[in-house]
This record gives sequence, structure tokens and C-alpha cells, in this order.
Amino acid sequence: MLRGALWAVMPRNLGFSEGVKDGFCAATYGVRHTPGLEIFLGGPVLGPRSSSRACAVVVWGRKPSAAKGERFAAKRGLPLLRLEDGFLRSFGTGNFFPPLSLVVDSTGIYYDSTAPSSLESLIQSETDLLGGLRDSVAKARELILTHRLSKYNHAPDLVQGQLRGGANRRVLVVDQTAGDLSVRLGGADEATFFTMLRAARDENPDATIYVKTHPEVAAGRKKGYLATVLEDDRTVILREPVNPLSLIEKMDRVYVVSSTMGFEALLAGKSVTCFGMPWYAGWGATDDRQLCSRRSQARTVDELFAAAYFHYTRYLNPETHRRGTIFDVIDWLIRQRDMAARWPGRTIAVAFPMWRRMNLSPLLSLFPDRVLFSRDAKCAASHDPGRGDSLVFWGAHIPPALSGLAERTGATLVRMEDGFVRSVGLGSDFIRPLSLVLDRAGIYFDPSQPSELEEILNLHAFSPGDLARARKVREMIVSSGVTKYNIEPRQAALWPAAGREVVLVPGQVEDDASIRLGCLDVRTNLDLLRAARTVHPEAFIVYKPHPDVMSRNRRGRIAVQTARAFADHVETDLSVVSCIEACDVVHTMTSLAGFDALLRGKRVVVYGRPFYSGWGLTEDRVPMVRRTRRLALDELVAGALIHYPIYWDWTLRGYSTCEAILRQIVASRDALAASEHLERLRSGYFRRQIRRATVIARALMQAVASKRPS
Repeated sequence: MLRGALWAVMPRNLGFSEGVKDGFCAATYGVRHTPGLEIFLGGPVLGPRSSSRACAVVVWGRKPSAAKGERFAAKRGLPLLRLEDGFLRSFGTGNFFPPLSLVVDSTGIYYDSTAPSSLESLIQSETDLLGGLRDSVAKARELILTHRLSKYNHAPDLVQGQLRGGANRRVLVVDQTAGDLSVRLGGADEATFFTMLRAARDENPDATIYVKTHPEVAAGRKKGYLATVLEDDRTVILREPVNPLSLIEKMDRVYVVSSTMGFEALLAGKSVTCFGMPWYAGWGATDDRQLCSRRSQARTVDELFAAAYFHYTRYLNPETHRRGTIFDVIDWLIRQRDMAARWPGRTIAVAFPMWRRMNLSPLLSLFPDRVLFSRDAKCAASHDPGRGDSLVFWGAHIPPALSGLAERTGATLVRMEDGFVRSVGLGSDFIRPLSLVLDRAGIYFDPSQPSELEEILNLHAFSPGDLARARKVREMIVSSGVTKYNIEPRQAALWPAAGREVVLVPGQVEDDASIRLGCLDVRTNLDLLRAARTVHPEAFIVYKPHPDVMSRNRRGRIAVQTARAFADHVETDLSVVSCIEACDVVHTMTSLAGFDALLRGKRVVVYGRPFYSGWGLTEDRVPMVRRTRRLALDELVAGALIHYPIYWDWTLRGYSTCEAILRQIVASRDALAASEHLERLRSGYFRRQIRRATVIARALMQAVASKRPS
């Protein structure tokens, strides 16, 4: 399902190698729908019926299903390319996470020692594998070891108590799943694993032997070769998932048949004995119990690393969804690991409507089984929350029963709200978000108490890197005209101001919490217009109603004739960005338009206490005594747009950056505008109600399906 759906929104004409005019034929459905395959290959992927335009046939490794493609290529006289996941693939397994790296082999495939592969030929050649790459190889190796990165990166680190105490040496014996192709094609079988275990015990009489089974075996989905081995005074069976490098770090020696953990152990500087013939064996870096006559070149671990991870593997840049480098993937994986560590426990979301559950569930954890939804605090209590768990609710008001539950259990209360750069389309139209804020201290629009954003802006020491990123983000937003919702047309304002000062008054949803909690005397759109006219009696005042109010989804609409008692023009068509760019000053209660105006260097007068006031950048009619720090604009941007929100990539199913989401919003908005779908997203009350009903129906069907027995 993931292969057919997630990559549907990826750009189909980006990242292709210059000069590629033909496509690549994939004879099987599974290969054809590998997420991102067109980007990895550098050209379009075709079905069998379009094979006349193909320059090669692609198959998946040496799987039985590859036979169909092999016959197809032989019959048509086309070259054959074998694909396999890269060595740094993704955060989690392929069922949920698309690949970030791929190998494309025109000779064989790296785990098949019975025949040459492009990787083997490269290592065996006279090529200077480190030429021009020494610094990059050293940097990548250090990052992988420091952050303990592997093919999959969702397993927890080894914890104290999983290994036996004492001063004995530790030896790791790595089991694999029965039927693993790399075992048979690495010249091994079931007996090889027992031979390896006996050798590990005999060759290390003073050591404790740790047998690491495959996580699929512990989960009951597959069988392992050493699954029947029992623990004794010298043998420990490690069945639970664990980060490979965190385990390897604690070992003195590692025994493998063909597992990639053997090469990861080499990277960590461990002695490795191979009983099979994996791709990294036979080059003098390992203690080999088999020989391969084709492998006679002596290579260092760094050379093997460069060959496999730099020359042989292709990478996706998760920021741009184009071809990238190993460092692009490393950065992405580090971010996912950091976010997983930030929210380590379960997330119990309380009182969320069904449509919002569907739109928010993936954003709340990289582990789907750790996200639970409850209709109220009583239901949340049935999940037995504890320390490390989060009780998430929408907005600023804490339900009393939920507060009591948090006090009794030690679970953390977390407020949720949309991010400042949200989506293409309104949240009230059930458009899924690209950013959220999750705040354990308060919430940014409630000035009655501190929030994590306020703490960041008050206390964080912004680095030169922070400020450089903030400047780039600000420039991207200004040049592309990005706003929170991005549905209104961007055109130059042609107001008949006739040389008068232009004052923009952005309307707001009047029952919005930011007004209820952040405003004193001026609390309605009419009050705001009246105040602006008082300060600027001769100015040309433009009133811009809020999109949610214009859509009739939220309260705050005032009659046009009433507005015109104070405003010279009521703007209902142009985007707020077009209005800001054409004005001299903005008067606002707490609107995000005030922040948008600051980004564009405009003067901003504030009658409430939004997150961007009180830092010396706005003219504040209501003081904020807690905000004593004077901020530069880029410091405000760094806090509000880089450090505070979380950003989500729906295609890659992972946490992204502000810059990447800005690019996605611009691409999506411009594509919708070019196809005239942006106007349909924005207008048509009944059309939008149908769309909302469709989302609710989909959420109901998803909820019913999730309750069916598997």
C-alpha cells in the first residue's frame, strides 16, 4: 500500500540524469511501485507493455520474483539491473518507511558471492576508492558511529542489564533469518551457524557468548537458524530488538555468516570473523573461514566503506526529494532519532474528533503503536499512562479531569496547535497539516503563562547557524509569498489610495483563543478597525477578513457596510501577503499577519499579546512584563519557525525541516494554481462541505478497519 500511495505526490520529472530519454522496464508490480524509483534510476519506470521504450529491465536482487524480469530482459535483449535497499535505508522497516537509499547493480548483486557484482568488481579493481573522498569518508564514518546509524534505525539502544556483569570478554554471534538469500548465496547453510557458534566458544574460552537473534524471529514472523540454542553459564540469547552499533560497542569480537552487522563491527574497529562470504569478506579486513578466488585485492575498512556507501549506493535528498548524498540521509536519520528520543513514551491524545485523528496520528510518533486516542480523560486513564507518556489535547484549556490524571500518574500534559506554516488549504476544511506545535509548558497564543516558545525566545543562545537558517527561511517566505494556509491568489494590490498612508487591518476569528486570552480592550474586528481609524484618521485603511471567516467555518464576520464605516476598502480576494506588501503599517490584535508583516519589514501595531510582541520589534499597546529580552528579527524567526514547531513530510513519513516544508508548500500551491484547483480549494461553500464529509467518511472507514481482527 505504501509503495502505491506515498510516492504519488513526488515530483516525476526531477533528479533525472541528463541525456536519459528512455525508461526502465519493471516487469513486476512490486518493483514498479518502489517509492522514489524514478529518482534513484534517473528516468521513468515503465510497465511491460511499454518495454519498447526501455533501455534496461530492473528486478529486485535475487528474489524468486526476479526470474520474470530476467526472462523478460533476455527475450528482448535488454540489459538487466538488480536493485536492493541501501545500507542506510530508513528510520523503520519498509512496511511503513520508503527507502532513502538504493543500490543499482548492472553485474550481479552485492550479497551474491557465487557471481561477480558491480561492488565486487569495483573493490577488486585498481581504482583509488578514497580518491577525493578521504575527508568525506572520515566524516561519514564518524557520524554513523557517533549516532549509531544502521540500515534501520528504530531499535532502542542497549540498556544496562541486558548484558551480564563481570570482567569476561564478550563475543557476539549474529544469527540471521532462515531463508535469507545472503546466507545461501554467501556459501552457507543452517549447519554453518552451528559451526560458527562452536568456533566462537572454542576460540574464546574466557568469553561470554552473546547470540543475537533477528528481531523478526523475536516477533514470531520468521524463524532463525540459532533459535533453538539455550542459555547456559557462558551463553546469553539476546532476542529483543536493539540498535546494532550500541550492541557492537560492548563486544570484543564479532562472528557473522553474512550479516551486515559484520561490516558495522568493522566500522567500529572490532575484530570480525566471517563464516560466509559477505561483500566485505575476502579483502583482508576480516578473519575469513571461506575463500573467494575472485577477491585478491587487499582493502582497508575505509576503502570498503567508500566503495559500498559512496560509490555503489544511491541516495535521496529528503529535503528536496531529488538525488542526494550520504550526508543528506545521515542528517535525516539523525533528526528522526532525535525526535524519537524527544517523545520516547506513548502519546495519548484526548478528545480529538475522528477526522483530526486521521490527520494527526502519524505526526505524533514514529512508532504507530505508541499513539492512542481517547474520547475523554476516563478513557485515557484506561490506558494506564505513566511517566514518560504524554497526554495531548488541543488548545490552551486543560480539561480538569485530564489535569488530575496527569497529577496521579506522572504523565506529561502537552498542548497541541497548528504550526505557523501549516498547509495549502484551511485546517477548518480538514486539510492535513505539515506542521504542528507540541508544548509542554503552555501554548504560544496564551500569554497568561509561559510557553516553550516564550522560553526559547527569552533564553536560547541563538548560534550563527541558527541565524543563517532563519535568514534563509525569511527570504524563502518573502520571495515565495508563503502564508499559513496559502490558498488566496497573489497579485499586486491596485487600491485607489492616491498617495495616502495605507493601513492594513487583518480580521480574525473572534472566538479564537488568542483573542480571548491575549486581548484586553480591543477584542473584536470592529474594535480593531475603530482603533486603527483613531490613530490614522487620514489614512487609506484596508480591512482583510480572515479566510476561515470568509469560508463560513468560523465566527467573526462583520457586515461590509459596517466595516466601511472605518475602512476605505474591504479586501476579499487578494492574499494577505499581497495586502501586506502594499501597505505601510499593520494594525492587529494577535493575527499571524502581524508576524508576516515583520518578516517583510513592515511597521506593526499590536493591541493584544501575540507571541511576536514584547521583544522590541512591534509597537505594543498591551505590555508583556515577562518578555524582557530585545530580539533581532532573525532571532525571532529562528525561535518561532525553526526551534518551536515540528514539521512533517507525508511522503517520507518523517520529521522534516522548515525549509523543506516551505519548498513542498510552494510546489503544491503552484501546481494547484496551474491546474486551477487552487480556486476550487478556496471557494465554493458546498464543495468544501462535501470535501469535509469525504474526510470524515474516510476517517470512519479507517477506524472500522483498524478494529477488524488481523
